[in-house]
Amino acid sequence: MPKLILSLDGGGIRGAATTQFLTLLENELQQKESKSIRDFVDFYAGTSTGCIIALALATTQLSMDEINDLYNPATAKKIFKENKGLFELDGLNAPKFEAGGKTSTLKQKFGSAKLNDVPEDKHVLAVSYDITRRRPVILKSTQAEHTLLKSYAVADASSAAPTYFPTIEMKIKDTDRWLVDGGITANNPTMCAIAEAKRVWKSESISDLRVLSIGTGYRTRKINGPESQHWGKIGWITKGDIINLLADELVVGYQAFTILDAGNYIRVNSEMRVQQGLPHPPDDAMDDISTSNIKKLKDMGKWWFDIYGDSAIELLLNTYNGNSLERIDPQNGKPITG
Repeated sequence: MPKLILSLDGGGIRGAATTQFLTLLENELQQKESKSIRDFVDFYAGTSTGCIIALALATTQLSMDEINDLYNPATAKKIFKENKGLFELDGLNAPKFEAGGKTSTLKQKFGSAKLNDVPEDKHVLAVSYDITRRRPVILKSTQAEHTLLKSYAVADASSAAPTYFPTIEMKIKDTDRWLVDGGITANNPTMCAIAEAKRVWKSESISDLRVLSIGTGYRTRKINGPESQHWGKIGWITKGDIINLLADELVVGYQAFTILDAGNYIRVNSEMRVQQGLPHPPDDAMDDISTSNIKKLKDMGKWWFDIYGDSAIELLLNTYNGNSLERIDPQNGKPITG
């Protein structure tokens, strides 16, 4: 029986593009099919901001409009509350943002939801990273010791980006774990979801899996190669954007595009630069929470829907007969098809 995976990348406030795309997808499904995204997704996967969205869909009753509204300037200011410590220098010697705003906002929105609140025969996973054990941690509804974890706490851990937010302590199976943003190991969680889906649904072949993978915009800001030869820790953080370099998602996209059957994979994403259909691209920073930038992010999500919307709906309905689709080619404004 075919299974559908919804995989959502990390990217901080750039998740506003993701939620805008999903909101338009939801509206179209309700108008044409009287159905919701939740009716079609079998496995949710998310990293960082994508984890917040995935868990909201999988374990709460929040509507897609309400999830989209999480990415508004007022809420963003609560989440990205600047650390006013005496010696804080823009994330260099202390986290750039306080922990409390993000934690309290997630707790308010998610309430008492837990991983085992995902509907029967559906699953969810979130990617984080244990800094003391130096290994990825996949928090998932398919693992008994994870099922009672609060959704807000899982989302908080998966989105604790180093230098931006403090590390999160979480007790798992009576063991204290120190977790940070899963984006440092799998900012695009698609392959994690495929692997877990194959483990859970052993009778399903790879041909039975369909994947709708949504990015948060691909960064194209140039890094100075010759200058980088002289950088130390501070240079790589301030000029080399090391956190986002580690979170690059192109390898995962190539893997998914290659192993899934033709037509079973749609990757919604684009470069964040001026191109056909995107005359005013958003800032590629994960923490630009200005009203104007959030609007640009949501405009990018609308543009994505104009390009991918029909194909994505057909993929959900299991009626899609086209090629697998990758990110938008900035030269022609169309998705790359391999």
